[in-house]
Amino acid sequence: MKHIKIIATLTMVLVMFSGFWSGKNKNELRQERIQSSKETLKLLYKHAPEAKKMIQNSYGYATFSNVGINLILLSAEGGKGLAHNNTTSKNIYMNMGSGGAGFGLGVKDFRAIFLFENKKVFDNFVNHGWEANAQADAAAKTNKHGGALNAAITVAPGIRLYKLTQNGLALQATIQGTKYWKDGDLN
Repeated sequence: MKHIKIIATLTMVLVMFSGFWSGKNKNELRQERIQSSKETLKLLYKHAPEAKKMIQNSYGYATFSNVGINLILLSAEGGKGLAHNNTTSKNIYMNMGSGGAGFGLGVKDFRAIFLFENKKVFDNFVNHGWEANAQADAAAKTNKHGGALNAAITVAPGIRLYKLTQNGLALQATIQGTKYWKDGDLN
């Protein structure tokens, strides 16, 4: 059990701080996140075409690229992204991380897209962070094979979420704390 905790912790640290050792300057890191956001939206529109109009009509949105690890009774996720204000066209660079307990086994590369109905929920998300505490997934996908359940859900008043599995294989039912916050180095 102790070994599993160490492995999960080290994996999460590596995922969260991978950009720290990249040798890239802040502008290059920002451009990578912008490109990743564009690719995430393109993937979303492919699987849920109705989302394009929803995003255009929202106050703002946030996209995240995440990697999740589930090792028997422990889970960890780490990721990076940005929140975009449709009114001002400003990007706010953000990070996410989580850890939890529950039955699971696998590694999952996924994308999360949040849609914000109004200024209040958008500002609260980017200025105070946001936490989610329950999760149940069943995903099996490798490149173009397999399938994943992809649907927008309301996760809080004024906030909808799409979660797309990019690559990976995971079966999990965890209670997990996920935190989103501003990236202090890129904003």
